[in-house]
Amino acid sequence: MDDLIEDDGPGGNAPEYTVSEISGAVKRSIEAGFSRVRVRGELGRVSRPRSGHVYLDLKDDRAVLSGVIWKGQAARMPTQPEEGMEVIATGRLTTFPGQSKYQIIIESLAPAGVGALMAMLDQRRRKLEAEGLFAEDRKRALPFLPEVVGVVTSPSGAVIRDILHRLRDRFPRRVLIWPVAVQGEKCAPEVTRAIRGFNALPPGGLIPRPDVLIVARGGGSLEDLWGFNEEAVVRAAAQSTIPLISAVGHETDTTLIDHAADRRAPTPTAAAEIAVPVRRDLLGWTAEQAARLTRAAAQQVTVRRQRLRDLSRALPRPLTLTAQATQRLDLAADRLPRALRGFTESRRLGLRGTAGRLNPAMLRARIGGRAEMLNDRTGRLGVAQRRVLQTEKQRLDGIGKRLAAASPSRRLALAKTGLRPLAERLRSAALGYLEDRRERMKAVDRLRNSLGYTETLRRGFAVVRAGAHVITTRKAAAGQPALEIEFADGRLPVSAGSAPRRRKSGQARQGSLFDD
Repeated sequence: MDDLIEDDGPGGNAPEYTVSEISGAVKRSIEAGFSRVRVRGELGRVSRPRSGHVYLDLKDDRAVLSGVIWKGQAARMPTQPEEGMEVIATGRLTTFPGQSKYQIIIESLAPAGVGALMAMLDQRRRKLEAEGLFAEDRKRALPFLPEVVGVVTSPSGAVIRDILHRLRDRFPRRVLIWPVAVQGEKCAPEVTRAIRGFNALPPGGLIPRPDVLIVARGGGSLEDLWGFNEEAVVRAAAQSTIPLISAVGHETDTTLIDHAADRRAPTPTAAAEIAVPVRRDLLGWTAEQAARLTRAAAQQVTVRRQRLRDLSRALPRPLTLTAQATQRLDLAADRLPRALRGFTESRRLGLRGTAGRLNPAMLRARIGGRAEMLNDRTGRLGVAQRRVLQTEKQRLDGIGKRLAAASPSRRLALAKTGLRPLAERLRSAALGYLEDRRERMKAVDRLRNSLGYTETLRRGFAVVRAGAHVITTRKAAAGQPALEIEFADGRLPVSAGSAPRRRKSGQARQGSLFDD
């Protein structure tokens, strides 16, 4: 009997579970017991895959808790997770059966106290400073007198009123306001868009591009001012091509945008004072400079006048300067008549001497010498001409011999050889020209035949003529004594006005073409 009873051993009556059933039971137990928890810890690994979800680790000195922030929730979080931050995470615990582990689904994340915020702020400051965003050499100088001032702040606070009041008192300028939230989750993205939006305005467009920007906010706690510590805001301020003044908080408040801005103002009112000069002071300074310029010009004129007077006293009188020259001129004028008479007398004596030597015998002797020289040169010219003629004759004889060597028949043969290709080309061109003209004549003749009235006659039509005139109407034909009808195969004369005859019995009646 004992052999018929199966013995399962200890625990043989315990129920069996599948792996999925165990995982589901554990999941329900954890989610039911920890549906909403707040966990404090330090962020370890922070991973951001392409899906947009954020995976991280919360840890302390004894344990590690995996966490996940879904994509939609991660985009709305005011504080983005960074490795090393001490935070308080709020969410619910659940399990991930695929890896047999539990994790927290984080719904909100906040720094664990002011100390954590300060640590994160210092870490972010050192990171951005290492990138060179706070370097002094990249900061731009502010314009002395901007035409347009762009203000990024809340439109409903006292800050914008203080800025406008101060600008109106100092130097009225055109102001463009870009309204933004100055605290909370919307602060950082709206301030970033405002800075980039002002920089995107084209110069000379419908909306004027500001010459200087003021990012302003009143005082507040570290949490209130946290939006101006966000990395996106700092980078937008550093990349701004328009000079930017940071006026966030009071004088003791410091944010990261203060380091990236081209100029930091302790208060929003001070930012307006930095942006524009005092108009009254500028007018006073201009008037003072104008007065100084007038005084300096008058003083220079006085000094130059006195210097001219001093120099004029040192100069001699004009009569003194010209006295010696005048005396020399008078002496020369006195000597000039005597010198002219002496020069004329000497020339007269010289002419008399020359005329004495000019007698007929001397002239005949000189003429005889010139005649002999001319005869000698004439003889030499005849010899030279004969020599030239002999040379030319020899050259022409040589040319004649060469021409005699080239017989007329040979030259004719050479000419024929050169003319034969030309004759062939002329003949081909003439034949081509004649053939082209023949084809064109044929085409014109075909066109004439196709357009002529004879082709119309072949299609069954006829031409009625009265003498040399063509009749086209019945009325015109009725008044003609005789007509001629032209068919395709010839012409037929017809009597048009003959009177009708009596028909004999059994004889057909022949009448006019127009009898009814």
